[in-house]
Amino acid sequence: MRYFLLGPLRIEGPEAVPAGARLRSLLAFLLLNAGRTVPAGRLVDALYGDEPPAGATNALQSQVSRLRRTLAIEHGPAGYRLAADPDDVDVLRFERLARDGARAREAGDAGRAALLLREALGLWRGPALVDVADAPFAAAQSARLEELRAAAVEERAEAELALGTDPAELLGWLREAVAAHPLRERLRGQLMRALRRAGRPAEALAEYERARELLAGELGTDPSPELSAVHLSILRGEQSPPPPSSRLPAQLTSFVGRDDELTALIALLGASRLVTLIGTGGTGKTRLALEAAARLAGEVCFVDLTSATGAVSAVRTALGLRDTGPLTGSGTGSGTGTRTRTRTRTGTGTGTGTGTETDADTHTHTHTHTGPSSGDAEAALVAALQDRNLLLVLDNCEQIIEEAALLAHRLLSRCPGLRILATSREALGITGESLRPLGSLDTESAVRLFTDRATAVRQDFTPGDPNSPLLHRICTDLDGLPLAIELAAARLRQLPLSEIASRLDDRFGLLSRGDRTKPARHRTLRAVVEWSWSLLSEREREFAAQLTVFAGGATAEAAALVCGAGPDADDLLASLCDKSLVEAGQGRYRMLETIRAYAAEQLPLSKRELTARAHTAYFLDLAETADPELRSSGQLRWLERLSTEHANLRAALVRSVGVAGSADGADHPRALRLIAALSSFWWLRGLRGDVAPVAADMLRALDGRVPEGFEEEYVLCVLAAGAGGAAPGADLARAGRIVAQRDRAFRQPFTAFLWAISAGPSAAAERPELTGDDPWSQALARAGAGHLHLFHSRVEEASRDLSAALSAFRELGERWGTATTLTGLAAVLATQGNRETALARTGEALALFREIGVWEDIADLHVQRAELLEAMDDLAGAQQEREWARTAARRAGVIR
Repeated sequence: MRYFLLGPLRIEGPEAVPAGARLRSLLAFLLLNAGRTVPAGRLVDALYGDEPPAGATNALQSQVSRLRRTLAIEHGPAGYRLAADPDDVDVLRFERLARDGARAREAGDAGRAALLLREALGLWRGPALVDVADAPFAAAQSARLEELRAAAVEERAEAELALGTDPAELLGWLREAVAAHPLRERLRGQLMRALRRAGRPAEALAEYERARELLAGELGTDPSPELSAVHLSILRGEQSPPPPSSRLPAQLTSFVGRDDELTALIALLGASRLVTLIGTGGTGKTRLALEAAARLAGEVCFVDLTSATGAVSAVRTALGLRDTGPLTGSGTGSGTGTRTRTRTRTGTGTGTGTGTETDADTHTHTHTHTGPSSGDAEAALVAALQDRNLLLVLDNCEQIIEEAALLAHRLLSRCPGLRILATSREALGITGESLRPLGSLDTESAVRLFTDRATAVRQDFTPGDPNSPLLHRICTDLDGLPLAIELAAARLRQLPLSEIASRLDDRFGLLSRGDRTKPARHRTLRAVVEWSWSLLSEREREFAAQLTVFAGGATAEAAALVCGAGPDADDLLASLCDKSLVEAGQGRYRMLETIRAYAAEQLPLSKRELTARAHTAYFLDLAETADPELRSSGQLRWLERLSTEHANLRAALVRSVGVAGSADGADHPRALRLIAALSSFWWLRGLRGDVAPVAADMLRALDGRVPEGFEEEYVLCVLAAGAGGAAPGADLARAGRIVAQRDRAFRQPFTAFLWAISAGPSAAAERPELTGDDPWSQALARAGAGHLHLFHSRVEEASRDLSAALSAFRELGERWGTATTLTGLAAVLATQGNRETALARTGEALALFREIGVWEDIADLHVQRAELLEAMDDLAGAQQEREWARTAARRAGVIR
């Protein structure tokens, strides 16, 4: 969550601002100290002043308790602490940014300083603490923050003046700042300097006279030596140093959502002479490069290589360097002529002309001019740049990647004052190159970008409820891709937000109208992706199209086996990553959904079916290999692996069931095998609700038929569908008959447990023949018997069976069984009056459940601990346990 105090009090997140002045004041004071422990006495002083009423401490405890229902407030011997990242509180973020900006300016980094200070001042939405202005602490804090704000304005003005920012952009807010703080002489001097730079010295001198009169009237003093020096320099007609030249295209829209990346890029440009922004099309590489270049001091030149025929000529043109053409004739550089030493010239002037030059000799000859050779042109470019401190922005290098790389290397080698910022869909591949990958926007930034562009086309658009869920869905479904988000926002001219959200399955058709002034490959979403696709080789295209069968990414091993790439898979994946079609991280490779949707269209039907079958086979094998490991000491490792592959496992199941209007990959025996192999994983990770609809689809597809040899798998399918309340009565009855007629142990040990949960523990206890003879099944049977004894108040028998089960589970190293048995033993101990030991047992169980991530069980266990603490008269501890139970239940999806 994010918290806002610089203006009306606001919380950005699921929780609302608390009602009541005292509660809001308490929250505001805790936010001012977020991440730090505040003693109770200091909180009382903040809320009640120097003379708190009787019972103020108890009232504070009650108020904190109310806040803790929705906010993470920790209590310890030293006081109370709001568990929030200071950067999520606008006041604390402002203070950090303002401090870092001032330091950057003092260090001579005006570009970074301006960036940080702009962001800092942009956090202000109104007077600080305005909603808690009556609180005893508010006046002093508000005055402190306003002083910091004024100082930040001065620091920003100094940085902008050093950068050579257009004075027209400075004068408006500088005048406002001077009006708010008329006696701040530094601000007044900065306004005067901006006016002088704007060519308005008379107004600058008038500002000095106003300051002199105010200082004399209000304070009885004269202007400071610093302000007087500015006045004198203007009187003398001295000019401020001219800002460095900048050849950057002006932007028509605001810059939204890349503040952290911009800060990092500026820092990287200060440390490296060659920085390349890499990323897929539409991520905003060009805009980020332009914003970074605009914030750096010194000369800048932007070179667009989109349609360039040569890197050297494009750079020369951008710098305004003229080619050395033929002595006569056209700019095309072709012509014929006759030379003599007198060098008298005639020419057509048509641009392809011919001419003659007469020499004192009688010798004549004919030759062809081709203009400057590439070597001469490059040498002239080096000569022009050799003694200049320049940032060269090479945009869209993928168009001529080899040539751009060679030119960048040669220029950097020969021009010591040159720095290059390149944008490309793949790295230049030069020694010393610093790469800065640019990915998707996070959801919050994506929503801000959509809102900004949406309000430009629909002034009545508001991002709040009921639009907020739709906005988040649109931005998530579009991968946080800036171009896609801007195109979607532009469609608000014709379509309501709900229709845009509903049509994202046809994203290429929906987002087919872009800026007419942009290059064709940037006008539509399809054009952007097609451009990236065109840069691939045929083998890379085929492999990339096959990768679309994966949901949620793939390991290199999985990609090699499923796509049939064999030993070539590593090189193919590396090449696709280099060309920004695939993202790599934590040993996995994934495509943005937009890239995946396009690539899937390119896969022929026959190849798609073959790859889909290989995908299903691979993940069925993984599920069946992992299942027994979930009942061993390797449980955590295999749970993590299956969790990572959950999207792929679910996709294989959906395909095998033959849902979503297609039976291309339908294979019901494989689907039933997947359900059986994954049942224990779904239970342990609380995923049964997610797969229940697919299991229900499986039952509908079977239409009452139970494939021979798959009776147990059918029972597990019915139980999985029942988790979502979707198992029809006829299927439940059919599953009951299958279990009733079974005379041997289940192949899947977890079946007995899941059936007992559904039919009741007595049903399992009465059918011992269904329990396997493996150690885990035997331990679970003992634990089940212990819980049944406890239910019937047979405490001694319960203790005996649960203790035996605990020893068996610990020997296996299986955490879930161990934790489940510990909760039963804790209940036994509580019944015997040994609550301290019972609490310790639940603590052990809680640690194990947290390792596994079983949030529903964690919620139940916190409730059990709360009941124990209440019986021990620890009401505060019990309340904390219940709050943690609610948090865990929300995470499990049990409550909202």
